[in-house]
Amino acid sequence: MNRLAWLLFVLVSALWGVPYLLIKIAIVDLSPVFVVAGRTAIAAAVLIPIAAARGTLGALRGRLPVVTLIAMVHIVGPFLLITYGEQHISSSLTGILIAVEPVAIALLMARSEPLGPVRVAGLMIGFAGVVVLVGLDVSGDRYGLLGAGMVLTAAISYAVATMLVQRRASDVPPETLTVGTTVIATVVLLPFALMNLPAGPVSTGSWSALVALGVFCTAVALLAFYRLIGLAGPTRAGLVTYVNPVVALGLGVVLLHEPIGPATIAGFALIVVGCWLSTRPSRPAPATAPARDLHLVGQD
Repeated sequence: MNRLAWLLFVLVSALWGVPYLLIKIAIVDLSPVFVVAGRTAIAAAVLIPIAAARGTLGALRGRLPVVTLIAMVHIVGPFLLITYGEQHISSSLTGILIAVEPVAIALLMARSEPLGPVRVAGLMIGFAGVVVLVGLDVSGDRYGLLGAGMVLTAAISYAVATMLVQRRASDVPPETLTVGTTVIATVVLLPFALMNLPAGPVSTGSWSALVALGVFCTAVALLAFYRLIGLAGPTRAGLVTYVNPVVALGLGVVLLHEPIGPATIAGFALIVVGCWLSTRPSRPAPATAPARDLHLVGQD
């Protein structure tokens, strides 16, 4: 990956490591579906003027079916599945299940992006780092299996969406694609959000968390992620889910003064090594000499 791709990778990893904290603040006074609809609506409101100013909204003409599909499998489905699924399982298990995404992308892209032993090792090492970092806590309520299934389905849905963006929407400018997906997601979710309006007063903290989710963790993050897919490909872009737990844990250390133990250091080191191995460029196949040249060599 080039320097811009690495900068986008770090940006998306940071922005998608923050929502776990912000969502917990927002849902104190707001329903989960209202939070999801609210963040997509805010993201759309932020990005529509940007795309209009750049004159790129016309790129959506004739692309409604594929943009709708991406909106459903990258926003509506996963956001709701994770929000409701995490109510039944631990946050650490959620992080581990979401980290399945890069492996799923690699398997889906295996034909066009063959996996060499180094990249396979990188994916496995990175996943092991996530497990070590967040710990394996399988506690939950009696619907824990259902919750785990919902989060795992969300991870696979993210993988499919990442692949779709590269294969079927790579020619759509990132800001335009983000506008299309967030507007469609808002339209789909709005009726359910209206049925779950706040029953009482909403704190400033909850509103602030919702605004931050919409502007930074949705608008800016999706804009950067779609650009990252174009620069680095879906397999490498999907590795952000390995780094997200590092950001979430860092917030816990800074804001909640949580201790840093050996497992934290080991998990972080494994994730760094895994990401580095997984993003290394594949070795080009050795060139084969033309048949005529081989014949001449045999004559010498």
